[in-house]
Amino acid sequence: MTTYCVTNPATGALEAEYPTATTEQIDTTLAAAHEAFGTLKAATPAERAAWLHRVADLHAERREALAAIITREMGKPITQAGFEVDIVVSIYRYYAENGPAYLADEPIDVVAGGTAVVRKEALGALLGIMPWNFPYYQVARFAAPNLMLGNSVVLKPAPQCPESALAMQAIFADAGLPAGAYSTVFATNEQVADIIADPRVQGVSLTGSERAGTAVAEIAGRHLKKVVLELGGSDPFIVLDTEKLDSIIKRAVMGRLANGGQACNAAKRFIVLEDAYDEFVEKFTAALAAVSPGDPTDPKTFLGPLSSLAAAQNLQQQLDAAIAGGATVVLEGGQRSADSAFFTPVVLTEVAPDSPVFHQELFGPVAMIFKASNEDEAVRLANDTPFGLGASVHGSDAERAEAVALRIDAGMVSINESGGSAAELPFGGVKRSGVGRELGRYGMEEFVNRKLVRVRG
Repeated sequence: MTTYCVTNPATGALEAEYPTATTEQIDTTLAAAHEAFGTLKAATPAERAAWLHRVADLHAERREALAAIITREMGKPITQAGFEVDIVVSIYRYYAENGPAYLADEPIDVVAGGTAVVRKEALGALLGIMPWNFPYYQVARFAAPNLMLGNSVVLKPAPQCPESALAMQAIFADAGLPAGAYSTVFATNEQVADIIADPRVQGVSLTGSERAGTAVAEIAGRHLKKVVLELGGSDPFIVLDTEKLDSIIKRAVMGRLANGGQACNAAKRFIVLEDAYDEFVEKFTAALAAVSPGDPTDPKTFLGPLSSLAAAQNLQQQLDAAIAGGATVVLEGGQRSADSAFFTPVVLTEVAPDSPVFHQELFGPVAMIFKASNEDEAVRLANDTPFGLGASVHGSDAERAEAVALRIDAGMVSINESGGSAAELPFGGVKRSGVGRELGRYGMEEFVNRKLVRVRG
């Protein structure tokens, strides 16, 4: 049974509980979403853009309150929580400003004569299953392009983030969107399966674990529903030289510890060429050692607790397994105590290919460092993973770094930058990291009917 509640990870206190939806409530929600689809589809792109601008305005106006909610729900440091709201504002603005042009008809040259265009039309009501690590940002990536397109949205939030979900629901209502255009359901896993199967729902987008993605894709496949899946990652951070090592170290720390290390596209495996290895390990370890978890409500705190006690316990189990498997602990840390969600940074080296964690995702402040004798070995290590979300390459020679980047099997590769995201940049991966893309123009190319309209010559 899914339970929707707010348990403050910094204190362990249960602060609020919310009942799951009844079958009747879900049916009412789907009926309203289906009806709203007709209204959204009939609206002009300019009208939809105006709604999204207003959604952006309200996020900006309520920035402090929104940030405080997710600090309480999942422990995000308050300064980073505010930054999350800022990027959400930019996403809604981006689609409001660029969406109408992306929806323009595309003419086709017809060999046999006459004219033809491809018209982009919405599909219908969509289900979004969202995670806890970026409660507003992940929703914006899904909701903004699809509302601009004319699809209605039914949002199933993470069970530990009900209040941020309700805060977003209020924003969409206050922005004046048609009733049912954006709805929130506190559904159980069994109810989610029924929602996906419902003929009024035309597709599902999930951001979450590999396990959840597999389950959703299986159900959606049985019912011939389109899916977009953004799943896990174990992103490599490749270091080619030490010419600008201080800057590289700063990027490495940010890439590993931002949001508590709880990001799918966080830097998780640091692959360093042997000439740079010893100096990188020394300076990176010292930089992580200087970071101590603190009160997430303090604006000066960079590393708060993990999202929950269960998350900290799971990461500690992975760490224990890595050590038992022969990994060398360069920086000791871990769960502060058995009943604490606070987790001190850890650095591991000598993680062998047969170690339990070599092919796993470490969702928190644990860094693995690998030595590579040359670029070929660095690329081999980077690609030796079931995941393929993001990667980054760092070095003083941009052409050399780009040549390495082009050999990495990932959906996104950054050079001299550790991951990151922006409204205009497509986001998504390959292999076990999922299917489909979000953000940018591609965010409006997933749940769309590319309707051919042809006139004979």
